[in-house]
Amino acid sequence: MSVLLMKLAGPLQSWGSSSRFARRGTEVAPTKSGVLGLLAAAKGIRRTEPLTELLGLEFGVRLDQPGQILRDFQTARSLDGRQSAPLTYRFYLSDAVFLAAVAGAEGLLTGLAEALSRPRFPLYLGRRSCPPVGPISLGVHDLTLDEALAEWPWLASQWHQRRAARTVRLEIIRDTREGEPVTETVPDAPVSFDPAHRQHTWRSVLRRHVDVTNDLAERAAVSEHDPMSLLGG
Repeated sequence: MSVLLMKLAGPLQSWGSSSRFARRGTEVAPTKSGVLGLLAAAKGIRRTEPLTELLGLEFGVRLDQPGQILRDFQTARSLDGRQSAPLTYRFYLSDAVFLAAVAGAEGLLTGLAEALSRPRFPLYLGRRSCPPVGPISLGVHDLTLDEALAEWPWLASQWHQRRAARTVRLEIIRDTREGEPVTETVPDAPVSFDPAHRQHTWRSVLRRHVDVTNDLAERAAVSEHDPMSLLGG
């Protein structure tokens, strides 16, 4: 089994799993439904077509740069100005970076990586208003999902790394396997993206953490200049 790694980064992201019309929330990390939807768009799979080849993929994500939650609100009026739509609240993640991984057959993952480089449909990070920054695919690797999420270099922005400690603890959220303890269940496993029959089911997830060394913080500490040290005896 191989793993396809993806860098999900952009000014705004929004990964909803329980949104309603007047309140469009976001989870703190990419959802399985959102990432499989991104892969389906890259492959050119239409919303009304089955997701058969994608449903068996194992999914996990590492929160490399959690970002900040932003709230926006929107309203609209009819052309003549006589009628107004209800005020809606929309939530986003600002300046977030995630390492996402899907594990499966190498041939399938290779095709998905190629599709991410030449997508059939536009790609977005949860919502159409949230385009990604830079290439998404980090390639297909001969690693397990756990190895990839634990060992891949930290993807946070340099400015974020400079502000962080020398050792940083990152959260990992992945599908649970048979016999493992379940941290929680979330309703983000897609069955169909058909707008007329959109359907999701519950997914069991495991949350854990991994520690990474922040080299930028170490270099900043070594090069720090203290002019008052010249006055020491």
